[in-house]
Amino acid sequence: MSLQPTLENKSIKLIPLKETDFEELFTIASDPLIWEQHPNKDRYKKEVFLNFFEGAMESKGAFKIIDTLSQKTIGSTRYYDFNETEKSILIGYTFYSREYWGTSYNSQAKKLMLDYAFQFVDEVFFHIGSNNIRSQKAIERLGAKKVKEIEIAYHGEPEQLNFEYKIEKKDWMG
Repeated sequence: MSLQPTLENKSIKLIPLKETDFEELFTIASDPLIWEQHPNKDRYKKEVFLNFFEGAMESKGAFKIIDTLSQKTIGSTRYYDFNETEKSILIGYTFYSREYWGTSYNSQAKKLMLDYAFQFVDEVFFHIGSNNIRSQKAIERLGAKKVKEIEIAYHGEPEQLNFEYKIEKKDWMG
């Protein structure tokens, strides 16, 4: 499984994230309201976002999300923790420019990622901060089920309570 394929439909494109994308993504990420419900509410600060971005690059599964109609970068997401033996992967670290909240762009991106991932895995997991109600509702709308509560330490950050959600291939494809 390639962790950074180019994925697209008629209105959204996910392309592999590059080091040179930092400033463009930080322009979006510098909005404090984006991180209001996230475990690390300081990601709008450049030095904190830099740590987030470095984790994205190290994951080798991060994407820049582009609105194909405007050709504008609108956010980022990633695959991580691919487990070939257990046939599972995680999707997360997703954020969007606020002007794209409440639109179909997040569900379109997740659908592209899930359709691709389920060619190789049987389970996809999501870790979502316990206070991130917006993301919890979005992932539940896609059919994910909450399976446990877990302390997660994101790249270079302290542990925080997260909810783990799962979508199984049989449910997604059925």
